[in-house]
Amino acid sequence: MKRDGVLNEALAGALARLGHTDLVVVGDCGLPRPHGVPVVDLALTFGVPTFAQVIDALHQEIVVEGIVVARETSTHNPAVDDLLRARFGEPVLVSHDELKERSATARLFVRTGEATPYANVLLRCGVPF
Repeated sequence: MKRDGVLNEALAGALARLGHTDLVVVGDCGLPRPHGVPVVDLALTFGVPTFAQVIDALHQEIVVEGIVVARETSTHNPAVDDLLRARFGEPVLVSHDELKERSATARLFVRTGEATPYANVLLRCGVPF
């Protein structure tokens, strides 16, 4: 039995299979899921788990060398924008439509229960050295 960290079996296994430069989408419960990308659906009810809870758990589990965020996020969901900048630094900004297009190249899609607009990010995996 794991001592701590991500306990969800599907998510823990998917994270263990990630490599350098792989993309992970963390999306709110409304973000379209791209065809062919494995999904770990954590959504239980609207707002559970929150985007912030999932981001904090992933931040402890994987190395992230960069993020991509919809430029609309800073205007429509400043709390999410602040959270992502605090955890991962300056994002690459793209339109929301481009973020959805780029999500089709991800290795993993993690769906949260978040029900606020633009609570979405692409995480680019890094290495710990």
